[in-house]
Amino acid sequence: MLGALLMLGSGTAVAGSRVLLGSATNTVKRQDLLGSTRPEAKHVTIRGAKTIVLAGLDTRPRQDPSKLTRSDSIILLHIPAAHDTAYLISLPRDTLVRIPRFDNGKVPYAGGENKINAAFAYGSRGLTGDAALTGSFTLLAKTLQQLTGITPDAGAIIDFQGFRHVVDVLGKVCMDVDEDTTSIHIGTDNRTGKRAAPYKINPDGTVNHRISGVTPNIYRKGHHCFTPTEALDFVRQRDLLANRDYDYGRQRHQQQFLKAVLKNIADSGLNSPAKLPGLLKALGKTMTVDDGGIPLQDWVYAMRSIRPDNLVTIKTNNGTFNSRTVPGVGSAEILSSTSMQLLKAVKNDRVDEFVRANPTWVTKS
Repeated sequence: MLGALLMLGSGTAVAGSRVLLGSATNTVKRQDLLGSTRPEAKHVTIRGAKTIVLAGLDTRPRQDPSKLTRSDSIILLHIPAAHDTAYLISLPRDTLVRIPRFDNGKVPYAGGENKINAAFAYGSRGLTGDAALTGSFTLLAKTLQQLTGITPDAGAIIDFQGFRHVVDVLGKVCMDVDEDTTSIHIGTDNRTGKRAAPYKINPDGTVNHRISGVTPNIYRKGHHCFTPTEALDFVRQRDLLANRDYDYGRQRHQQQFLKAVLKNIADSGLNSPAKLPGLLKALGKTMTVDDGGIPLQDWVYAMRSIRPDNLVTIKTNNGTFNSRTVPGVGSAEILSSTSMQLLKAVKNDRVDEFVRANPTWVTKS
């Protein structure tokens, strides 16, 4: 799982110490997220290929059950049977899917065609707190299972707000920015020099208009070391990307950022006695995990050979738009036949063959 990968920055440093391993895994919140998609307990084993569903959020579900929370990013983390590499495959949040019927015990959903991030929202209707997380993730997992045939081996909800605390401990996260990225959230008031919002934002999160007298933050193409505030801001941007690749740009940047965090942890985090306790605590606040019935210690040990450089990030639809307007849904992204081949390769543990046949689908990072 991502939680395990985040602890693998120093490989044997974690897996080689029972005390450290126990401390690391105890910081992570565990919860039933998979619901009825959970594999049968008698068949659970750490051996073989594994596929984990990761749902990224800007914020946790609000306590007001009338406010629906839609997942900001949806990622499949696939680990081949050899456990020597891992693949991150992002699905656009506007992907058109058929969401199955679902009863969360509070507000049933009749099912129907919609964007995939609506599954996360409809699964939590009428619920709050942990129950909302479980309902949201279960319906998302059922939707993915119906779309791909993949039964998730585990799952995790990533709170991107929480990554600020991880970067706080690391001090910074350095990575290559592949396109000029203009922030719609953070800027500088030209008159006072203080931080200010550079754009008026619509309720759906899109840009309304530029605010006069405020200069937005721009993260220029090239090598950049992000402060905690900048890191969180960077992974949220989609509207004003230089390449105008919108959600594909954001999902690519999130993949690159997660990989950069792993590399920075490998370079300094787990090898630093001063940073390690705070880093583990911060990681624990960043995610909620369903381990699929396999202890996190076993996940960490099994994945001990996976290093940041062995993490391959892949673009669905090769990072190009394939959208159409759907009545009652709006503009939605349609997965191409090659994207469906990619998902089939995940199910059959043949992603390596797909990558060899489609090298341009691999994200540079």
